[in-house]
Amino acid sequence: MTRSVPEARRGARSVLTEWRIPTDAAEAIELIVSELATNAVRHARVPDRFFEVALTYDGDKAVEVEVSDASPRLPEPQVPSLEAESGRGLPLVAALAESWELRGRVIGKTVWARVLTR
Repeated sequence: MTRSVPEARRGARSVLTEWRIPTDAAEAIELIVSELATNAVRHARVPDRFFEVALTYDGDKAVEVEVSDASPRLPEPQVPSLEAESGRGLPLVAALAESWELRGRVIGKTVWARVLTR
């Protein structure tokens, strides 16, 4: 369970360093974690519930990122206007990840992304 976006980002950075993920892939993964965690905090906050971040490495070519929260509300990817101050998180995730998707859970949802590491 995670309480804050900086905590999620630091945890991801630590794990990615331990796994020796190349810098460009690690930076993309860290940004994805940051964007998805920010969405969980800003748009899916449920009282007395935290969000979860999970990273999985296949040991060869890809890292999977999962950010789960307790809100059943699904995000709606949009193309923000140039003047918009938000709304770029999911388009950024889509641009950085090989693939991504929304997954339902018994309580809440998970946003999943797969990033190639080589």
